[in-house]
Amino acid sequence: MSKLSVAVIGAGMGGLATAAALTRAGVDVQVYEQATRFARLGAGIQIGFNAMKVMRAWGLEPVLRREAFYPRSWNNKEFDTGAVRFDMVFGQSAEDRYGAPYLLGHRGDLHSALASAVPADVLHLDHKLVGIAQRADRGVDLTFANGRKTSVDAVVASDGVHSFVKETLFGRVEPNFTDRIAYRTVFPASLLNGYEIDDCTKWWGPDRHIVIYYVKPDRSEVYFVTSQPEPGFTVESWSAMGDVRELRAAFANFHPQVRRVLEACPSVHKWALVDRDPLSYWSEGNVTLLGDACHPMTPYMAQGAAMAIEDAAVLSRCLTGVDRDGVADAFRRFEATRKPRTSRVQLSSRTNTWLKNPTDPDWVYGYDAWNEPLTEMAPA
Repeated sequence: MSKLSVAVIGAGMGGLATAAALTRAGVDVQVYEQATRFARLGAGIQIGFNAMKVMRAWGLEPVLRREAFYPRSWNNKEFDTGAVRFDMVFGQSAEDRYGAPYLLGHRGDLHSALASAVPADVLHLDHKLVGIAQRADRGVDLTFANGRKTSVDAVVASDGVHSFVKETLFGRVEPNFTDRIAYRTVFPASLLNGYEIDDCTKWWGPDRHIVIYYVKPDRSEVYFVTSQPEPGFTVESWSAMGDVRELRAAFANFHPQVRRVLEACPSVHKWALVDRDPLSYWSEGNVTLLGDACHPMTPYMAQGAAMAIEDAAVLSRCLTGVDRDGVADAFRRFEATRKPRTSRVQLSSRTNTWLKNPTDPDWVYGYDAWNEPLTEMAPA
């Protein structure tokens, strides 16, 4: 039997994780990304225990430990007094409990690590998908804006919340703007002039919050991200700039540690926070969605990328040993296995209550995508 050929659309976290997983499952993978180059966006990312358990199988744990910060805890505090609401302790005790470390990193460093797990010759930049069609023999034809065309056995669309493939399969679904916005940035800790901050803290205000943490093991870079009301703002781009003076004014009554961080930051990005309901279906024939394309979520549980990375592991298990005729059933099994979990995380994140008070996080962090039972499917 010849190798199954799969095109992965999108080379973000989910797309690269999918390529890493499928390559190791014996699948012929090609990744198509519309960007002409990768940009190191100024954003941090929390790499949870559940995501680390997946990436450990690809040999990425050592590099992530070298590049990311190993926090004592995720501490949740009152916005003004600093009183502790719930201190989710990490470190060695949590690593022993969940079987992997919890790390805080720069999104660019995680992306680079995932890219290193994928053969360089399978990644194709400047390939914006503009056409997709399934044939009667179950093959899939793809057309790109640069004029290139290709045919594969199956397609995995990890092309984000504005997924072209999702719109082609299931139509356009308008996002639910929450009337809230977020500011974020990464900046050198040296701008704090020796002022010490907590490892990782979420400061909970009455109608807004800010999360602050280090993203480098030597504490040389600081990241923060906020959520606050601003009705009418609908720019969903991660590259839009915000006014740091407006940000400082919005948090003027927060704890001195928060104000000190905001005074030190030189610039910020700003984007609208949106919410989307779980999709009814993820796949059609030999095409499936993955990650944000099918289960985008608010950032309040820091699990968006982790869900895509888990998806990749489970999908590779479903496709192992499958030929073209078995892809559609494998995709249905993938969806049936993953959807209950991703929907629960998606809807839980929507509430923005994760770790606000004492919480049992085992259902999130204890998940092991390599060993989770695959759903048994009735014959189609």
